Order: sequence, then structure tokens, then C-alpha cells
Amino acid sequence: MQKLALGDRAAAPRTDRVPPHAWFVGSAVFHYLGPACAVLLFAQVEPLGVAWLRIVSAAAVFALWRRPWRHWRAADHETRRTLLAWGGVLAVMNSSFYLAVDRLPLGTVAAIEFLPVVGLAALAVRAPRNLLALVAAVAGVYLLTDVHLTAEPVGLAFAGLNAALFALYVVLAHRASRHPAVSGIDALASAMLIASVAALPFGIAEARPAFTDPLLLGAAVGVGVCSSVIPYVCDQLAMARLSRGSYALLVSLLPATATVIGLVVLRQIPSAPEVTGVVLVVLGVAVHREKPPTPD
Repeated sequence: MQKLALGDRAAAPRTDRVPPHAWFVGSAVFHYLGPACAVLLFAQVEPLGVAWLRIVSAAAVFALWRRPWRHWRAADHETRRTLLAWGGVLAVMNSSFYLAVDRLPLGTVAAIEFLPVVGLAALAVRAPRNLLALVAAVAGVYLLTDVHLTAEPVGLAFAGLNAALFALYVVLAHRASRHPAVSGIDALASAMLIASVAALPFGIAEARPAFTDPLLLGAAVGVGVCSSVIPYVCDQLAMARLSRGSYALLVSLLPATATVIGLVVLRQIPSAPEVTGVVLVVLGVAVHREKPPTPD
């Protein structure tokens, strides 16, 4: 029996030997560390340019690594529709995120991201704990937005758009991670290639300063790897072995992670209302319960 167990372990993919929660920690760190470094590039490249460079850098890495066009040819129509939708969401979500963090603290944008997730859960499962989660999240977002409402209404609008698309990203990414014919990482590679094309019209012109500066271009590529390769791959490896409810519970840590990274990297010192708002959003995401999956 012991030999059989050892044999099974040896036959399993190496990624499966790492606990899914560890993959999530990797995603949580790089999910906002990359964007925090991207903010430092805004002095030389406009946010939409940085967003496009992030996406196209990640797409190039995935193209060399996974050759996603092979999986696209083998995919059925439903899978292709999912990949096209996912790619479009990635393009607009990343662009709106950078337009938001150009105007608002990183922790504030991260906290606003989770309000739709909690709201949808409260509508799907009308339980007392979800009502508590929704009240906490709404109160937290109210505190955060009230701080910046007068000074940065445009930033809040982009943060709201990013939040809606983040909820859609979670749904599409989780669906792709469980697809029987295409692995989650291969689906991600295809979606990122689609996103690079979708973001091209509104990003390439603003990315022009990086084309003549090798150091700036290298920094942008580094942002792409840190922001869109490492965390998204970690997401897929975690989602493949975690239920959507478990994953949603873990993402409650992200607003706090973003606040800490914003403090350390960008010197964005949160005020007392902002700290309270982030704590309330973390509480809301942690308490909420997703609708259980329907049996096949």
C-alpha cells in the first residue's frame, strides 16, 4: 500500500504536490505587487500604455510557453466563446484597473473590486450571513468612496467598472480551469493573446515612449510577468482544486494585501476611514457564502 501511494504521488503532476492555498498566496502577492510597480512607470508611460504593455508582454510569454493557437484550433464553439469573452474582459479590466490606480490608492481600488462578488452571492443565497456580508462590504466601500468622491469621481467610475469585470473574470476563469478538453493555463494563454489584440487600439499609442527606451520596455515586460503571468497561472492552479466558494473566501485577503503593498511600495499611507473600510470589505468577503454548484 505504501509503495502504491508513493507511486501515485510520483505520477501526479508536480503542481498538484503544492497545496492549492500556497498557489493562492503566490497569486495574492503578485496580483498587486505588479500593479504597484506599474504605477511607478506612469511618470513616463500613460496608464493605458502600461496596461497594454502588461497584457502584450504576458501574451508573448504564454505564446512561447503554451502555443495557444494549437488549443484554439482544437476547441469547440462553446469553448471559443468563453475564451473570446475572457480575453475581452481581461483587456478592459486591466485597462480600467490602471486608470483607477492612477487616481486612487491601490487598497481602495482592490476593496471596491469585491463589492459585486459579495452582492451577487447575497442575491443567489439569501441567508442571514450573506446579508451581514453585504452590509459590511457596502459600508466599507462607502467609507472608501466617501473619502475620494469629491476629488476623484472619474477614478471611482473606473474602479467600479474594474469591479464588475473582476466578478466576471472570476466566473470565466473558474469555468476555464475546470474545462475537460483544455487545461486552465492553456485557456488562459489563449485568452491573454485575445486580450492583447482587443487592447491594441487604445493602448499602443500611449505605449510608444517605451519602444525607444530599452530599460523602460524591460520594466514594462517585468510588470507584465509579475501582474499577468505569475498571479493568473497561480489562480488557475488554485482554482482547479478549490471550489468557487473556497476561492472566494481566500480572496477576502486581497484588499488587505493591496493596502500593505501600496504602503510599502508606493508609500500610500491609508487614513483611519480607509483602514476601517478595507477591514469591513475583508469581513464581508470572508463571511459571504456562494451558491452551491448544481449537480450534473
